[in-house]
Amino acid sequence: MIELAHPWWLLTLPLPYLVYKFMPAYRTRRAAVKVPFFDVLNTLIPDAPSEGAVKLRPSWWQRIALLTTWLMLVFAMTQPMWLGKSQTRTLIGRDVMVVVDLSGSMAEKDFLTPYGEKHTRLDAVKQVLAQFSQHRDGDRLGLILFGDAAYLQAPFTADHEAWLALLDETQVGMAGQSTHLGDAIGLAIKVFNDQADAAKQAATQQGSAVVTRPVKEKVVIVLTDGNDTDSLVPPIDAAKVAASRDIRIHMIAMGDPRTVGEQALDMEVIEQVASLTGGQSFQALSPVELTRVYKKIGELEPQQYDSTTYCPKTSMHFMPIMLALVIYLFAFSLTTWHAKRKQSHKGSKKSAISDIDTQNTQTDNGGSHV
Repeated sequence: MIELAHPWWLLTLPLPYLVYKFMPAYRTRRAAVKVPFFDVLNTLIPDAPSEGAVKLRPSWWQRIALLTTWLMLVFAMTQPMWLGKSQTRTLIGRDVMVVVDLSGSMAEKDFLTPYGEKHTRLDAVKQVLAQFSQHRDGDRLGLILFGDAAYLQAPFTADHEAWLALLDETQVGMAGQSTHLGDAIGLAIKVFNDQADAAKQAATQQGSAVVTRPVKEKVVIVLTDGNDTDSLVPPIDAAKVAASRDIRIHMIAMGDPRTVGEQALDMEVIEQVASLTGGQSFQALSPVELTRVYKKIGELEPQQYDSTTYCPKTSMHFMPIMLALVIYLFAFSLTTWHAKRKQSHKGSKKSAISDIDTQNTQTDNGGSHV
């Protein structure tokens, strides 16, 4: 369908009629010579002279051309827009940061598949995260790896295939053998803060106005199989900072809670971190349980957050302008051709009269000779 961007220009449509109706006709004066033998000239000139002013009137096709041209120009000033098919755009509503423990205990082959095969904890995480990413089309995913220190493996991206490729490259121990859980949570908070600051700076540089939109949700999913060891920021303190930044943390414990030592799970800290940030804590001792955990997180964090429907617009103001130009060129060409034809007809008529006068003169001379 067609939509007019400036429909109020249609109010100018009757303007030519008002000018024609109420404005005085355009007058021109021409110089004339007064002669005593006007009657003789009247008999010699083919066109009979008339008294008074001569009022030029356009022909019917000229009226149609003028009217159509005016309509096209007014229609172009309204800036017609062609509305295409409506399209729905899903807005990215969540940034999900996945934090994976790469300590030495993640190499333990204690995750049994339904077919009885043993997989390492890291392999099970990769398989389940691959399924999880397939159901997060509206979200951006990030990846943090931690061990002796925390590293940003993948910044937030909507390209889930690239995210999975970076996840597949991870190996046990590449970040160290210990478990710095608090530092990993702190790095996730820093990534969220840097992203928010970059967005504000870009908006300031572009001078764009602030648009009221739903606040983008920030979610962190932490997978660990051990307790925190000598982090610069304790996990509880990091969780408090995350809560103040509206960052929700879901904790997934992958080890056996009955283990002792460095690989023992501190479920009290895990549950407290999740509770402080509004998230939930889970335990997963098999790939099936880990899959159920991610399904539960999917229910807590729905996939689609917001969407907008819009129709693409294409300006069509050039089409009536082109049509008006074609009409003008056609009318000008036709008028020029008609004027030349009329002038040629008058010239031939004068030539014929001149020939008749010459013949009459010759006849008169011949008669006198006789």
